[in-house]
Amino acid sequence: MSTAKACVLVEPNRIETWDVPVFDPEPGGALVRIVAGGVCGSDVHILTGEAGVMPFPIILGHEGVGRIEKLGPGVTTDYAGVPVKPGDLVYWAPIALCHRCHSCTVLDETPCDNSQFFEHAEKPNWGSYADFACLPNGLAFFRLPDGASVDAVIALGCALPTVLRGFDRCGPVRMGDTVVVQGAGPVGLSAILVAKLSGAREIIAVDMHENRLAIASALGATATVSLKDSAEERRRQIYDRVSVNGPDVVVEAAGVLPAFPEGVDIAGNHGRYIILGLWGAIGTQPISPRDLTLKNLTIAGATFPKPKHYHQALHLAARLDGQYPLAQIVSHRFGVAQAMEALDATAKGAVIKAVIDPEIN
Repeated sequence: MSTAKACVLVEPNRIETWDVPVFDPEPGGALVRIVAGGVCGSDVHILTGEAGVMPFPIILGHEGVGRIEKLGPGVTTDYAGVPVKPGDLVYWAPIALCHRCHSCTVLDETPCDNSQFFEHAEKPNWGSYADFACLPNGLAFFRLPDGASVDAVIALGCALPTVLRGFDRCGPVRMGDTVVVQGAGPVGLSAILVAKLSGAREIIAVDMHENRLAIASALGATATVSLKDSAEERRRQIYDRVSVNGPDVVVEAAGVLPAFPEGVDIAGNHGRYIILGLWGAIGTQPISPRDLTLKNLTIAGATFPKPKHYHQALHLAARLDGQYPLAQIVSHRFGVAQAMEALDATAKGAVIKAVIDPEIN
């Protein structure tokens, strides 16, 4: 059996580059050669242990675009019925669904009760910080449209599916809404883009990094607010812009706990607060329940996008690239052996979007 390189998280804050087996795909599965593995803020939380204990050792990476190397027995199409063959580029949802559990069949919700997010590093594996990924049966993958930019697709990796899932589950942005987005990383940028496409009247991006705020403006933000200002000053700027009733929708895409009480405070009367970024930051923050009642405020959260959200995101990114600078969101590239550098840069906000490129030594 041949081997290939993979970035393995052995324990919190300890990454090693391993030679791992390359497996033939199982019936219904596919073996792909990784072209780009997206570095997500959730990976930083997994690295540090903030997201809880993982089944170590694991291959990191849940965002991927790859080229089909070999199809498993019985596979002739992707999960939308589009014919596929070796050499085609595909993009996948990182959880295999069983379609035989309460969540899958009764609730029609993700995650699946019987699925897993990670597999042992030396078993068939779909982690994308690697040369190859072995996609198991039930893990939905979709062929990239002809001419689609890999960078445009991976730029918003799992972020755009997460936002589409969030608005699907928690209610969409409506024409004329005023929207505040906390955080201008990939999730925040995705929320800004979708809000723009939905006809929001005002879209205010909040972040501390000027490079991210510049991209936010290019994707549709009508104003930006710096985290370098005080919380009181941020609130004043937002309310001066949207009116005394406050924003209709606030999207948490910051991934840090203090964003939560601030989002509750910023949210306007009869508004909605949608939590998308706080998957990995385990902990609590104080809020006043009375504020929820007085504002008639709805708070909702969403995570683990469905396969349909990955399909929607893929085709949205392919269609909008060029009209919006999606490919330019990818600001840094690292090799598999440089994954720790990529994660460190992501944690510090030094990148807009980093990707793992296995061709970089």
